[in-house]
Amino acid sequence: THRNTIPSRSISRSGALQRRLLVAICFSFLNRCSGSTMSHACQTSVKLNNGNQMPMFGLGVFKADPGQSTYSAVLWALKSGYRHIDTAAYYRNEADVGKAIHDSGIPREQIFVTTKLWTGFGPPIDYNGTLAALKSSLSLLRLQYVDMYLIHSPNDKPNRLEQWRALEAASKAGLAKNIGVSNYGIHHLQELEKVATILPATNQIELHPWLTREKLVAYCQSKGIVLTAYSPLAKARKMSDPALLAVAQKYGRTPAQILIRWCMERGYVTIPKSTKEARIKENMDVSFDMDPADVKAMSSWNSNMLTGWDPTVNQ
Repeated sequence: THRNTIPSRSISRSGALQRRLLVAICFSFLNRCSGSTMSHACQTSVKLNNGNQMPMFGLGVFKADPGQSTYSAVLWALKSGYRHIDTAAYYRNEADVGKAIHDSGIPREQIFVTTKLWTGFGPPIDYNGTLAALKSSLSLLRLQYVDMYLIHSPNDKPNRLEQWRALEAASKAGLAKNIGVSNYGIHHLQELEKVATILPATNQIELHPWLTREKLVAYCQSKGIVLTAYSPLAKARKMSDPALLAVAQKYGRTPAQILIRWCMERGYVTIPKSTKEARIKENMDVSFDMDPADVKAMSSWNSNMLTGWDPTVNQ
């Protein structure tokens, strides 16, 4: 049988081009940073549907090892200017996040803290269990309240409306300044809307140029629900993509900075994860504007590429 093949020299040239682009991007980034203090987008915020403000950029700590790794990452981030930290009960690092916040010396009211009720798998959690879980998280975080409390997924179908009722109670009691959901699809949100007295302030889902979820995004925006993008860097699976490298070279930025800026240009809160001090600082240097044509072009890269789980499609 005949197979189409690509000459090895073509592959070699393609790889060489990508390497040259990466080198050019790195030199541009280093030259820019060496001459001045890095600007960042940590003070940029978005207005939620309840009138409160939420920082559009923050540090995610998913898969940051509990202990020193998480503690150092959060402390580095806060010292660098971050004012939004996103954790969850499932990550098992809330205590380390809380210790770093405490040790940072930054006034509590200046830091936006998000955590989540774990509902992915395991025993069902009812109304009282939800309130108990939140109080446990607050204890680990050493906080009197969180700025955002999310239902981590819609997977506990029998109890998810009771869980939301508990979040509404927590909001009214001042234990959570804002409440929202994560990994909810349109049908989950429609179910919730029928009984909710408070609409979710945000829906945290995986979003990046290769997973744009246009219908879900449009629905959330029509309801005033802010999108929070997790895995905005697509778990680094596309960092050598030629189209991404070309955009990065155009702006003299790293591929990661371009992906973060794309999210912000689209109006999404974004929470890239890193436990490396240099990367944490690099990720925040995204105070630049992108040509709308480039943002639109990047949005056309969608291939429905998931890098993790997808409860949005569950019943």
